[in-house]
Amino acid sequence: MATKHEQILQYIDGLPIGEKISVRQIAKAMNVSEGTAYRAIKDAENKGYVSTIERVGTIRIEKKKKENIEKLTFAEVVNIVDGQVLGGRGGLHKTLNKFVIGAMKLEAMMRYTGAGNLLIVGNRDKAHEQALRAGAAVLITGGFDTEESVKKLADELQLPIISSSYDTFTVATMINRAIYDQLIKKEIVLVEDILTSITETAYLRTNHTVGDWYRYKEETSHSRFPVVDKNLKVQGMVTSKDILGDSPDTPIEKVMTKQPMTVGGKTSVASAAHMMVWEGIEMLPVVDESNKLIGIISRQDVLKALQMIQRQPQVGETLDDTVTSQIIVTKGKGKGEESFRCTVTPQMTNHIGTISYGVFTTLVSEAANRILRGYKKGDLVVENMTIYFLKPVQIDSVLEIIPRILEVGRKFGKVDVEVYNDGVLVGKAMMVCQLIDRQ
Repeated sequence: MATKHEQILQYIDGLPIGEKISVRQIAKAMNVSEGTAYRAIKDAENKGYVSTIERVGTIRIEKKKKENIEKLTFAEVVNIVDGQVLGGRGGLHKTLNKFVIGAMKLEAMMRYTGAGNLLIVGNRDKAHEQALRAGAAVLITGGFDTEESVKKLADELQLPIISSSYDTFTVATMINRAIYDQLIKKEIVLVEDILTSITETAYLRTNHTVGDWYRYKEETSHSRFPVVDKNLKVQGMVTSKDILGDSPDTPIEKVMTKQPMTVGGKTSVASAAHMMVWEGIEMLPVVDESNKLIGIISRQDVLKALQMIQRQPQVGETLDDTVTSQIIVTKGKGKGEESFRCTVTPQMTNHIGTISYGVFTTLVSEAANRILRGYKKGDLVVENMTIYFLKPVQIDSVLEIIPRILEVGRKFGKVDVEVYNDGVLVGKAMMVCQLIDRQ
């Protein structure tokens, strides 16, 4: 039986795209308190079912598919540019396919403007009207208004007219930044992208016995199973170790490991890998917010996904990518004797113009990472990092990073890293890493 919260989310998900909802309306329709309705609407917003806009309200929008994440809805644009909706509220749920900057003559502007576009333009009423007639929404910069007839046309065509106090350049930069951030999100593989869904997952129930475990093992050739109650909520995990020496009629509840580790669908694969390596777990149950089983992930699935991510061309560049792309290998006499060079760019500094602590940490871990890869083919997880010396390093300095391997075991590596600027020692750190074998 679904909880009230789940029922409200299902109700919101079933509403037509573009519908406006409110706490009071949901509370009345679902016969719940306004507090329960409010919490469910906030959750629906996090899940991408709805979007809330100041002075407009909450609107049911289309949930983005991962491959379509670079398209923004007009509702999102309003929030990005702190905009005010002047007309065409009925079209806020629609997505824009490109934006056009109207810094040219009207005829030239219209040649570039078509259906599904967003025209970014100043106080040019004629351009506002013609863009709407061409099927495009309008974003007026500089905080200007537009004529009443244009607002009415926007309402009729259900195409938003938005006003923002920012100038055209700032607005275009803000929208670009938002699309760029979403492209980075698109590259991050989540557990929900790789899980084996519940329809293909073998699981035991709390009223099953050890005999049932043997039967399932025979059928599936697996030996690890999640254990769920009658509501599909995860209660435990059972493996071959747990049932050793028990008779076939022993209840599973007696031998299972209670309160096992679980992950949610929105957990990143990297975090799941860290948990599995850390705890020595081969398989994790994947659950929803109510702890209901939605599938499983195995250590092999996770490692395959991590290797696939490394081969993917990045579309959006993260801060780590920006920093690590500056690192150049300078010498490599033999195994474990490489050093690296890196120039400190303005993006790498803090407010006083010296290298930031976070960037220094990234440089140290990347250098250690690269040198350990010469010993072990695989991925690694930083277990401990100690920076025990760091001097201010200013913009445009060229750093030489020298990592030295102190010890490498089957499962871990210990690296000492020294950082020099013009022959002077400016930083010293030590790292201990867990090594993940590629199976």
